[in-house]
Amino acid sequence: MTIGALRNALAMVALSLVVVATAAPAAQEKAAPAVPKGAQIATFAGGCFWCVEADFDKVPGVLGTVSGYTGGALKNPTYQTVTAGASGHREAVRIVFDPKLVSYATLVEIFWRSVDPTDGGGQFCDRGESYATAIFANSREQKRIAEASKERLQKSAVPKRRVVTPIETAGVFYPAEDYHQDYYQKNPIRYNLYRYGCGRDARIKEVWGAQAMRGIKGP
Repeated sequence: MTIGALRNALAMVALSLVVVATAAPAAQEKAAPAVPKGAQIATFAGGCFWCVEADFDKVPGVLGTVSGYTGGALKNPTYQTVTAGASGHREAVRIVFDPKLVSYATLVEIFWRSVDPTDGGGQFCDRGESYATAIFANSREQKRIAEASKERLQKSAVPKRRVVTPIETAGVFYPAEDYHQDYYQKNPIRYNLYRYGCGRDARIKEVWGAQAMRGIKGP
């Protein structure tokens, strides 16, 4: 069996596990944590929020992450309504960080290198609007920083294709169901099967080369 065939097989297994995992009702929804004095918020959509949360939890200066939904007009969205499409929402992660330890500009640079910003149709094996990338700016200054960063990328040699990730003004952020929070810690086998099977890290390496996952500590 080739590596590609093995990955496809694992992807099918992983996605079936995702269906089983997300079919269960949420026991309790996780409210977005209070922002400590002096801390700030970044909001990124980078495909599957399990993976974005796992990545940014490894960034020094990040105080906490919450998986959720944002970008659409539908009030109180659920995983089922968002992934079904037409809600306008994306899977996203709300990141609370200490600007004395890590700047918003640095988080934006880390975000770019943890996704495929040249793919406007989703991310990796997950297709559709709800899995598309986006940066949701929580202030005018954040929007300025993100737009300047995107412009620099467009002029650089990496990535080779045009960056299509939109930069939007942040709206209401709805925390996802409790079973989605810290999924990579609660269900490490399922999570790792999904991440590998979906080809996330392989594609990021292909897009970014030596820059892939820069700023994210650990395995």
